[in-house]
Order: sequence, then C-alpha cells, then structure tokens
Amino acid sequence: MQTVHRPLNVGLSTAPLSETPADILFLPVFEEDDLADVADLDAATGGEIGRARARGEFTGRLYDLFVTPVVSNAWKVGRVALVGGGPRDQCGAEVIRRVATVAGLAARQRRAARAALVARNPGDLAPAALQAMAEGLTLANFEGGAYKAPGDRPHTWLETALLVAPGASAGLAAAVDRGRVLGESSNVARALVNEPGNLLTPCVLAERAAAVAAGTGLSVDVLDEQRIEQLSMMLLMGVARGSREPPRVIVLRHEPKGLDPGPVLGLVGKGITFDSGGISIKPAEHMDQMKDDMSGGAAVIAAMTAIARLNAPVRVIGVIPAAENMPGGRAVKPGDVLRGAAGKTVEVKNTDAEGRLALADGVWYARQLGATHLVDVATLTGACVVALGKTTSGLFGTPDWWVGQVQHASELAGDRSWPMPVFADYREQFRSEIADMTNTGGRSAGAITAALFIKEFAGDLPWVHMDIAGTAWADEARPYQPKGATGVGVRTMAELAMAVGAWRDMK
Repeated sequence: MQTVHRPLNVGLSTAPLSETPADILFLPVFEEDDLADVADLDAATGGEIGRARARGEFTGRLYDLFVTPVVSNAWKVGRVALVGGGPRDQCGAEVIRRVATVAGLAARQRRAARAALVARNPGDLAPAALQAMAEGLTLANFEGGAYKAPGDRPHTWLETALLVAPGASAGLAAAVDRGRVLGESSNVARALVNEPGNLLTPCVLAERAAAVAAGTGLSVDVLDEQRIEQLSMMLLMGVARGSREPPRVIVLRHEPKGLDPGPVLGLVGKGITFDSGGISIKPAEHMDQMKDDMSGGAAVIAAMTAIARLNAPVRVIGVIPAAENMPGGRAVKPGDVLRGAAGKTVEVKNTDAEGRLALADGVWYARQLGATHLVDVATLTGACVVALGKTTSGLFGTPDWWVGQVQHASELAGDRSWPMPVFADYREQFRSEIADMTNTGGRSAGAITAALFIKEFAGDLPWVHMDIAGTAWADEARPYQPKGATGVGVRTMAELAMAVGAWRDMK
C-alpha cells in the first residue's frame, strides 16, 4: 500500500508577490478582471499574461489554468499559474476552497513541492476565506491510487504552501491552521472510504480508528461481539450474522479538561464496511462501490480527530457501529424479527435496509453514554440520491433550530445540504403487524421513513440525520475532486462542535 495523503505545511505570508519563495505561484483571475493590482506580475512574465488574456487563451472561466514562466530575475518564484475564479461576485468560500484545490492539484501535477496562492479579493482576508484556502490546498495533497505501483503515480507531494495575503494580520494564522487541520482530517476519511472491503473489515476499521486517534487526546473504546451482545445490541448483531467478520462498535471521546458541565454532542456514523444487501442482495452492477457504505463512520472518526486537534470547547462522543452485511447461511432473512438494545422489536422486511438497524443501536448507545445532542451520518438511501442528486446531502431532524445549526455548519464546511420533512404520519409506512415496526417503509418517501426509523431511537433529544448516499462518492473526476471518496461530513461535524457557543443553551 502506498501513502495516499500527507500533511501539508501551510503558512501565511504578507510579503510582496515578488518575494514569495515558491516553485509556482497561483493567481486567481476572475472574468472581466483587469489585473490592475498585479500589473508587475505581467511584466515579470515578459508580458505573456497580457498576451494570453488578449488572445482569449485564458478568460478567467472557473477552474481554467494558464501556466507561464517568470523571466525576471528579481522574482523568487519560477512559474506563475493563472487559475480561473469565475464571476468575482460569486466567489464565496466554497469557490475559494475549490480554486485552492485546483491550484494544489496543478502544482502536484507539475512536480512543484512548494506552492503559493494569492489572496486577491478584499474578502479573502476574512478568517473564513483563508481557512477555505488552507483546506483546499490540503485536500489537494491526496492520492487515491493506494495500491498502484509507484511508477503509475507520477504526481509529487506538496510539502509547503503559502497563502500570500499582503495586509493580513498575524492573528489570521489561526484560521489558516484550522483549515489545514480540517483538510487533513477530511483526507483521513477519504483514505478510509477508498479502502477495499477485503482489507478494511470492521476489526481493521477499529484498529485504524485507534491509530488515527493516537496522540490527539481522544480516548478509544472498542466493543467486541461479546460486549455488543451483553448490551443487547441485537439489531447490529443481526446485520453482522451473515458474515464471518465480527462486528465492532468504536467509541471515541473528546473530553476537554476544565470544561464546565454542559451539552454532550453525540456523533454516530454508519460503519458498514461492505454491503452486499444480505439475502435481499443488490444487483451486481456497481456493487463494488459498496465498500463506501462506511463513509459515515469514517467521517465521524475523522471529525473526532479534528475536534480533538482543534480542542473544541465541548464534550463529544463518537460512536461507529461497524459490520459487514453478507448473505451467509446465518444471515437475517426477510420476515425475521430482531430486538434492539432500546427494547423495540423490528420486523426485517428487506435485509438491504441494514444501515438503519446498525444506527439504531448506535444512537441508543450514544444516549447511554450521555449525549444530549445527536447527529448521525450515513450513506443510507438511494431515495435521497433520487431526491437531491449527487451534490446535496439530505438533512432530517427535530427540532427545527437544531436542523438549522447543522445546516449552517454544513454551509461553512462546503458540505451542501438541504432539510427534508419528518412529519409524524410518515411513520405509518413502517408499521408492523407482529413487531413494533418494520425496517423499511417501502419506496414512497424512502429517505424520510428511513430517517424516522432512526428517530425512534433518539428519544426526545435534538437529533439530525445526514443522508450522504449521494455525496460520499464522486463517480466522475472534477477539477477539484478526483473520482472516489469525498470526505463529506467531516468538516460539518467539526464546525458544529466548534460553534457550540451558538447552540449550547438553545431549547
């Protein structure tokens, strides 16, 4: 296995562009941009920037690139790259983050170990903008081909990156560091999700979680199958019955010293390391992608490391119920009835609706550990993909103010999400004749009924379910995102924890 991501040393420079020590300097250029503020840069390239603009070779269209050498000996940088920023008035934090990732990937493709990115908009000196730049550059230091031969991976790693922001205050360095941590944590999740199911079993996921948490201050507890049974988590055990791989429940705790009593944020992530569908087996086409069914669990693991490294001022518990869903001889069958740790019985109508079973016991356990506010994250339903496509995660929850807090965190994080209804009458769809409920409400409103199933185990606590079935995996490469795992949800959960002051006293 090859290294798939590396930490990036991201710094903040207030020096003039000509004094920036880098192999390549990236300049965001907008549509209809006169470049008046960087006129000396055109002269340093022998006028090549102006000529490229005049002949229409580079227009500033979003994510376009134009690279040219610097010919002036007075400059410390050898090459300049113009990167399209699109319309200037539409350049918010998400565009900034993506432009930074495009820049970082372009630097790696050109074997530049030292890159610099210029902050040009007045708003770029805001903490959120500099954080987004640092996140984007760090996200670029990721390579998906973990099992390719070294010769098949031609890109180099970025070692250092400078955010060139003349006029920035030294106090903004904290925002840059926060962005670096969030970017690195997102890469941790992407690496886990990309792992093949034969190598990342529930037990291995637990080992990897412990390794990632080492040195962060997080405490780690891993429940084996005996402890899971002792706690009567038979919904999770039911999911795992068809596999030779035993289940695990991974528990990570962030408990800052000296913190007054207050809320406890509970994060629960679906950790199905491979989902065949069980007896209700999935079609063969695209089943290979079902290694990503632990994306929610990976997001919680990575978010917990970010929360610890940033020392978020709130107690946080991360719970990842992990299992394989396989059609073995002991597998749960359609029509079977399982009893969860909360005491509720579930008639299994479809064994491919297994994620909600695992999450139900996971949410219950987070409550037992003292969580007062809940967020669960899961690649839960194809119905959510039908409703919102591949660019937007679904948010389901109560009360409305808690959903609003999670949505705001997702906006800050660049994890686009949209609230969905959770009206009580949808519950009628998973009514059972012989048990407390069924595990599926059928095709109609499938994402909503799946969320409401989990709500049954959240009690009266503020609760949000984030369905990332459409957003956890990129089917096609984009300029800012290679094909594969996206790391969605990591930054949302970290931002939510960091913003505890906004919601800790809300009712």
